[in-house]
Amino acid sequence: MMRVHDPGPAAKVAALVSVGVLAALAFAGPVLAQDGTPTVTAGLLQAALVGLGYYLSNSPWLFGNGGFFGLYRPLVAGLFVGIIFGDPVKGAEIGAAINLLYIGFISAGGSIPADPSVAGWVGTALALAGGLDASAGIALGVAIGLLGTIIFFTRMSVDAVFAHWADDRAERGDITGVSRMNWLPPQIFLFIISFFPATIAVYAGAPVVQDAINNLQANAPWVLKGFQIAGGLLPAIGIALNMRFIFRGSVIPYFFIGYYVSVLSGGAVNIVAIAIIGAALAALHVTFLGSRPMQAKGAEA
Repeated sequence: MMRVHDPGPAAKVAALVSVGVLAALAFAGPVLAQDGTPTVTAGLLQAALVGLGYYLSNSPWLFGNGGFFGLYRPLVAGLFVGIIFGDPVKGAEIGAAINLLYIGFISAGGSIPADPSVAGWVGTALALAGGLDASAGIALGVAIGLLGTIIFFTRMSVDAVFAHWADDRAERGDITGVSRMNWLPPQIFLFIISFFPATIAVYAGAPVVQDAINNLQANAPWVLKGFQIAGGLLPAIGIALNMRFIFRGSVIPYFFIGYYVSVLSGGAVNIVAIAIIGAALAALHVTFLGSRPMQAKGAEA
């Protein structure tokens, strides 16, 4: 007879948190939007939901779909922040604009140059609260993303202590204790250093941002214009980082094929069709050229 294993407390907590958060976000937009008009200030509940989203984007909950490839992305975060503020379209636009900067983002060796997650959640929230457009929201997201590295490195440093706690329990043969030390203390600490700073920043920062924008519009409009210009240039950095991985060796021609198909078709061929063509070309490339480097090495040997 096959033994059925209990999912354990971690899985039960994950399921409970997942269902509760998804339900809250599903009803957040209609509840928080006032007569269908998007708010321009962040209430405590809205700020708390943004803080919760930022925490979840760095946690293993939501059945594993909320992390690096989910809520961590500014585009996804912007959509949820827009729902929280009653304007999902504007939130997605700002999140997508911020996401352009981090399109080539990688985390190598336990180090990150910026935190895309906090840029997406807090940056989009402050941009919506301040009435900023997508271009100006990028510049705001950059500054916040850089500050978010403080949270990341603090988390990595303190989590090393919890690893030693797990080692102590392993030496005593306490398997349950080892499991608990690998999820309970790290998640409690992560919640403290992510939820509360993000909530406070959105709740206290929205009026400050709004006042600052009003003062700049009245006294120094060139500053906001500079944000808009910078916002138009910064996505090129993210695209350039991505291009570094594309422009290599024999795959370079495929980029120009996709580019000219898109341009010469005048938009008649959408991005999905181009992606399908690209997948087919990639399959052909691997089929006909994938084994040649190995054959060359074998010949040399």
